[in-house]
Amino acid sequence: MRKGIFGNTCESVSVLGFGGMRFPMITVDGKEIVNEERTAELIYRAYQLGVNYFDSAHFYCNSLSETALGKAVKDFRKDIFISTKCPDYTVTKPGDYRRTLEEQLERLGTDYIDFYHFHGIGYDNFMEIDKKADWSGDAIKAKEEGLIRHISFSFHDEPENMIKLIDIGLFESVLCQYNFIDRRNEKSMEYAHSKGLGVIVMGPVAGGALSGFNKDFALKTGINIKSNAELAMRFVLSNPNVNIALSGMESIPIIEENAAIASDDSKLSSNEIKSIERLVSENEKLAQLYCTGCNYCSVCPEEINISKIFEFMNTYRIYGAKEFARENYASVGVSQWLKGKKADACTECGLCETRCPQKLEIRRQLKECDEALS
Repeated sequence: MRKGIFGNTCESVSVLGFGGMRFPMITVDGKEIVNEERTAELIYRAYQLGVNYFDSAHFYCNSLSETALGKAVKDFRKDIFISTKCPDYTVTKPGDYRRTLEEQLERLGTDYIDFYHFHGIGYDNFMEIDKKADWSGDAIKAKEEGLIRHISFSFHDEPENMIKLIDIGLFESVLCQYNFIDRRNEKSMEYAHSKGLGVIVMGPVAGGALSGFNKDFALKTGINIKSNAELAMRFVLSNPNVNIALSGMESIPIIEENAAIASDDSKLSSNEIKSIERLVSENEKLAQLYCTGCNYCSVCPEEINISKIFEFMNTYRIYGAKEFARENYASVGVSQWLKGKKADACTECGLCETRCPQKLEIRRQLKECDEALS
């Protein structure tokens, strides 16, 4: 596994990180919980292969991700870096940041967090919360006390606002979206790197979407590559401004494939990257409904299964598999595996759009999905 120095932190991190948003789940007494035994197996295999950066967040996996991660790494805690995040919804007044941090330390079963992020911030909401709750001051104090080692932020705002946040001078690393169909943050990532911040990329395979992106896509590039997932990972890791590609790896084969890619120091050439750009342009219809499956929209008060509906619509648009998509759409709310409601339950309240990192016009697209798949 390749490792590199992470910005100005002097930490040696693996170029592949393990994301904890998609740990395997099971149903117990009617509740969805993390399958801790299976999760531990996945995490340990990644650790065996050299992964030393493990990421979680307060609300991942029904707020059980941190607990599962802490249990899985307890025997090798000192050998790895734990990353998690303080969400803005828990911080409304002075002291809330510290309270949230202490809760997460308890969940993780550790006395320090290596990289503690302000979760999903933009410039305006960071400054607004800082003004009323002084969470930046609490972060500095927590670092001085050794509760956190590095102050970081994850980002879903406009690229120019990443630069404004970097220029505050508080942060040591940034976590942002980047892959070969979403390059909006490329210049801001370059700026972060130039300022000594470590750069972590989320969604290198767009939540798994790129692994199925026009099945012969990788072949059409002419690049010696085995799969679209490999192409996506190599694209991200070929960017000199990227320190870590964060992947939510749901099986041993995926872990082993990604670890093999991350152990190969060959990079894509400029001509190979241009070949990818050409094919992305030809397939840009995917961007009409670009959803990573992050499920931030799951706040829907009508319990519409938005991310699954969009997944079925993409299957129809990209592959032309209309009947397959229709059958799956009809199963929403009927099958035990497809909970929630279909798009026609939308009341257009717009709450989903306020939470969507990709800024999708969810209400409009739900109508399109219902018309196409009903």
